Amino acid sequence: MGKDDVIESGAGGGEFAAKDYTDPPPAPLIDAAELGSWSLYRAVIAEFIATLLFLYITVATVIGYKHQTDASASGADAACGGVGVLGIAWAFGGMIFVLVYCTAGISGGHINPAVTFGLFLARKVSLVRALLYIVAVLAPLPIGFAVFMVHLATIPVTGTGINPARSLGAAVIYNKDKPWDDHWIFWVGPLVGAAIAAFYHQYILRAGAIKALGSFRSNA
Repeated sequence: MGKDDVIESGAGGGEFAAKDYTDPPPAPLIDAAELGSWSLYRAVIAEFIATLLFLYITVATVIGYKHQTDASASGADAACGGVGVLGIAWAFGGMIFVLVYCTAGISGGHINPAVTFGLFLARKVSLVRALLYIVAVLAPLPIGFAVFMVHLATIPVTGTGINPARSLGAAVIYNKDKPWDDHWIFWVGPLVGAAIAAFYHQYILRAGAIKALGSFRSNA
């Protein structure tokens, strides 16, 4: 007799088929051992990248539609129609479908702090995992805002070549004299900035944290 054929008596004398599965135990509120698991950090990275891609594609779609349907547009912009409201809806829905499909087996495919919060309340994820997921999906927002502010300030000055790979690609494709003029600046500037940021983090922020920890231990 198979497990699907098992019959149990109900409280009212009726009969019903027994469940052929068992519910997983609720996730612990705080699972310290989880912090030492690579699968947790792999899941957090997956949530971060998925959210970053989701924001990039969907926001770019909305901006493109707004630009192409602007009444003041002329030339190629006027001749090129936007994707429309249906296209925007497909961009959002399609990206969620693809990203959840790609990350479901790694992180569960939350890509939304509200989803993570709901699963935490349902005891499907621990508090540690929930907090890390929420930080991961919110992290692209300040990063994107920082890049937005940099572009806003430097587009009129340099064209904002804060990514050397992007600057090199544009120069190679355009392949005229102007993009190569002072091209070295778009390499030296970001690399020097990265070196300064690394020094600041390693010897100021991190050193300050280590000193504070040492002071706390000495007073304990």
